[in-house]
Amino acid sequence: MTLKNFLKGLGILAILLTLIPLVAMNFWWIRMFDFPHLQLTCFTLITLLVYFIRFDVKSKGDYFFSLALVACFIFQLLKIWPYTPLAPLELLDAQTAKVESRLRIFTSNVKQKNKDWGKVVSEARKYDADLLLFTETDQWWANKLQSAFSGAYTYHESIPLDNTYGMILFSRYPLQNASKQYMVDDSIPSIHGQLKIPDGNLIQLHAIHPTPPMPQENPKSTARDAELMKVALQSKESSLPVVVLGDFNDVAWSQSTQLFQQVSGLLDMRKGRGFYNTYNAENFLMRWPLDHLFISDDFRFGTMRRGEKVGSDHYPFFAEIYLEPTGSEKQRKEPPTEHQLKQARDEIKKARNNK
Repeated sequence: MTLKNFLKGLGILAILLTLIPLVAMNFWWIRMFDFPHLQLTCFTLITLLVYFIRFDVKSKGDYFFSLALVACFIFQLLKIWPYTPLAPLELLDAQTAKVESRLRIFTSNVKQKNKDWGKVVSEARKYDADLLLFTETDQWWANKLQSAFSGAYTYHESIPLDNTYGMILFSRYPLQNASKQYMVDDSIPSIHGQLKIPDGNLIQLHAIHPTPPMPQENPKSTARDAELMKVALQSKESSLPVVVLGDFNDVAWSQSTQLFQQVSGLLDMRKGRGFYNTYNAENFLMRWPLDHLFISDDFRFGTMRRGEKVGSDHYPFFAEIYLEPTGSEKQRKEPPTEHQLKQARDEIKKARNNK
């Protein structure tokens, strides 16, 4: 095989991997290609540049092939562009930054079989957050984390499970009307409630960890997407400021998470600031943002950091936000269209019909 044919083969692969995620189907082998979009963008660009540098583009076939690669690269770049520091901010910086309206959040997927609980605890304490969310917590992890944090955090909700979907939430601030829900699947929990911050305001909180579209987990993304849509619709109807956090098992630029944002009206602090990839901590080449924090336009940005390795395949994630409702219209998203609302409800129906 000649180098030119080899590069054409790589180019065709890049084109196919660009087109496959556009198929409106929930099978894992389609939805999995939503994840490595940054890698695919780089792969397409490298293939295109090597092809141009190494060979003269003369025939119609060469022109068609090159144009197809350029089109794929532009499409891919536009998908990830909002998450680069060159793009405009979606969540604006805090103006007053009052301590009593501040909320510091730390979240970490600990990886159930990871036993380096000391690293997790040390990393969490470093940020002195007001709210801690840990996922993939079985009873062993729940015991370790409760012994470490229950003294400093008066309020907590714990759901220890052996299926890698346990979670535990710690809060310094009062957590009212807390509920443990199984929104789509009776083995996949979530935690909901209202958080009362020092300035007296209540914040609606949703902590989630839906299943990924993977053959060993779930052959389709139906359950994950339905849970996201349920939370999106609840967030849209909430009269309180909203915070949604957790391991989404989805990337920010996927069709599912984009629809989640469109329906909920929630903002992504990553936009205009960077990727802050939280997965995979064990593989430098295969990294993307899986752990998310979406907030309503009542909030403003303080800071955001990706934590250090803690023995998990996820990096921890820390964010500091401020409740500043004044001027929220400056960053308010357009309300969802009827078509987007129908899409969200249809995703929920799919999950209901699959039971």
